[in-house]
Amino acid sequence: MAKEKFRVSGMSCAACSAHVEKAVRAVKGVQSADVSLLTNSMVVEYDSSVSENDIIKAVKKSGYGASSAESKSDSGEDTGGSASDEIKSLKLRFIVSLCSLVPLMYVAMYHMLNMWFGLPIPPFMMEFFHGSENALTFCLVQLLLLLPIIFANQKYFTRGYKSLFRGAPNMDTLIALGSSAAVFYGIFAMFRIGYGLGHGDMELVARYSMDVYFESAGTILTLITLGKFFEARSKGRTGDAIRRLVNLTPKTATVRRGEEEIEVLVSDIEVGDTVIVKPGVAIPVDGVITSGGGSVDESAITGESLPAEKNIGDAVISATMNLSGYIELEARKVGDDTTIAQIVKLVEVAASSKAPISRLADKISGLFVPIVIAIAVISAVVWLIVGQSAEFALSVGIAVLVISCPCALGLATPVAIMVGTGKAAESGVLIKSGEALEIAHSVDTVVLDKTGTITEGKPKVTDVIPLGIKEPELLAIAYSLEKQSEHPLAATIVTYAQENNAAELAASDFKAEFGKGVSAKVDGKAYFAGNLAYMKSIGESIGIDTQSASETVESFAAEGKTPLFFSDGNKLLGVIAVSDTVKPTSVEAIRRFHKLNIRTVMLTGDNRRTAEAIRKQVGISEAISEVLPQDKEQKIAELQAAGHRVAMIGDGINDSPALMRADVGIAIGAGSDIAIESADIVLVKSDLLDAVTAIRLSKAVIRNIKQNLFWAFIYNIIGIPIAAGVFFAAFALKLDPMIGAVAMSLSSVFVVTNALRLKLFRA
Repeated sequence: MAKEKFRVSGMSCAACSAHVEKAVRAVKGVQSADVSLLTNSMVVEYDSSVSENDIIKAVKKSGYGASSAESKSDSGEDTGGSASDEIKSLKLRFIVSLCSLVPLMYVAMYHMLNMWFGLPIPPFMMEFFHGSENALTFCLVQLLLLLPIIFANQKYFTRGYKSLFRGAPNMDTLIALGSSAAVFYGIFAMFRIGYGLGHGDMELVARYSMDVYFESAGTILTLITLGKFFEARSKGRTGDAIRRLVNLTPKTATVRRGEEEIEVLVSDIEVGDTVIVKPGVAIPVDGVITSGGGSVDESAITGESLPAEKNIGDAVISATMNLSGYIELEARKVGDDTTIAQIVKLVEVAASSKAPISRLADKISGLFVPIVIAIAVISAVVWLIVGQSAEFALSVGIAVLVISCPCALGLATPVAIMVGTGKAAESGVLIKSGEALEIAHSVDTVVLDKTGTITEGKPKVTDVIPLGIKEPELLAIAYSLEKQSEHPLAATIVTYAQENNAAELAASDFKAEFGKGVSAKVDGKAYFAGNLAYMKSIGESIGIDTQSASETVESFAAEGKTPLFFSDGNKLLGVIAVSDTVKPTSVEAIRRFHKLNIRTVMLTGDNRRTAEAIRKQVGISEAISEVLPQDKEQKIAELQAAGHRVAMIGDGINDSPALMRADVGIAIGAGSDIAIESADIVLVKSDLLDAVTAIRLSKAVIRNIKQNLFWAFIYNIIGIPIAAGVFFAAFALKLDPMIGAVAMSLSSVFVVTNALRLKLFRA
């Protein structure tokens, strides 16, 4: 099963995206198709029987252009170009339209402007445009001034009528029909004026010269283009996060090939190349330092404000900044495999995906335009039947067409998702889909793995208790014994001893007993190290008193620590306690989960006492211990069966089934690739506080989407009846088509601006 992203051109509203989705889903073998009006893109999931070309053909057949997201240019008709190109085009169209609209409005309304504002009327206006004898010139000049506006905005007509003839009318159709009706009525009025002048019927001339709708058509087209310009600018801002991520990676890099240092395009770097990164330069690829070292700012990827010191052998990530020091690294991941490329891809796919909440708006959008056209026609016919003039009926029909806005419905969800996922990425939280973003807001139970999630996942020495000898002597014996052991806890003690400059003594006759402990001769004397059971077995044979040690075991176990005992064969020499320490932010994260009324549950394979100790330390609601890896998924299923919406947070391979079973799987970024692949959300910094941020952000996004949908629906629910004249008989309330055009334009701008408020979200 393949999942690919495509670019789609020629869409103007939610009705367009709904039609494209319908056309692609009709292709046999396509499992799903989600079209984003905001990003002009489409994510399609399809089986091996379908090719990319089949999908592109289906889109073109529906009247739009399409190409693979990887291709350099759109092969379909009516390429939209980049967002900046669209903004420039709309700006130019608006300027041309405005330059024609100003004189058009003055010619059409000079007498009203004089009456309202006292603007003087030049003599030539009175000579050439005033009075019934000049009526034909008056109308013809308006038509000529309207033509540049129509030419500049011809896309509304070409797209609108094409969509209408294909049986899939869209927002352009509404604009084209409304403005065309005004133009054709104006031309009809000119014929009536000509007839009146030819037959001496000055009353007919006077009546029709006052009802020419050329200025209405010009105003509608100009204002809608202005609204589209503001909308495009606002939509452009929603993709700021993605653009910032893309721009983090440098375009060129210095590479050593042979004895020569050359500058190459980052896209030309190959795995195994030696890349040179000087101070103040961004790291272009993922790799491992082979020479030098430096202080690296990783805030762009992890959100961590403090620089990280990197030395030989340390891994470095693309798009991070070398603040100081000279670094040579071996390229391990290049191109689309780098961390930053994967992050950008995740954010783009999430921004292009749809949340379940958008389905209602999608269904309505698919039917919206035909219903609006029907309402416009019915309204006009009804007003004619009840005795209103043709001019009144036409005005009502045009007002219904131009005030109706499927764009606001179509943008309500995707703009919020794009801003939300972009904001999350800036905070080091990668959300893979709109669905995950929506579901996260309803989570009432968070299940956490212990090791590597709540705790550091790396044991540390917490206590050193010498018995009858000094601490440096105990550490020297422990260091010499454990250095030859392969046990993870032994490595922890060795590291601690080295950090504390412990002396290394000569050791021989090393022996290890699996699951118990080790023994060796240090400076010719026998020493033993291991757990209490091992000490007891040694004690039985050589007489070590372990009674007092039992109390130490009890004390450490209650704190979640593992004690290791050391003896010389005659008596205990000391105890070193090792523990997987809790991450500094885990306690605060759990507190914040509880503040959100989210229950927390810890799943761990550790024994009950250790699990209970960690539970108390961080304040978790419930701890489930001694759970085998294969049983974690079952525990999630049990919670779901009890009616809970569950998020699982884990980092290991054994967490993958549970991550997939949960309603929302959240992977710790430092965990395994399999866990990250199985999750819906990835925490780059491996910080539990970011899981809280993800859920809070989800709540903010869903709240924003609901606001957008409310205003989009209420706008149309109120606006269309007013435009249709429902309140005219009772309140003499009638909507001018020009005001309708302003309202339609502003509705989309309002929805996008409301979504942009998510940029103010603070983690």
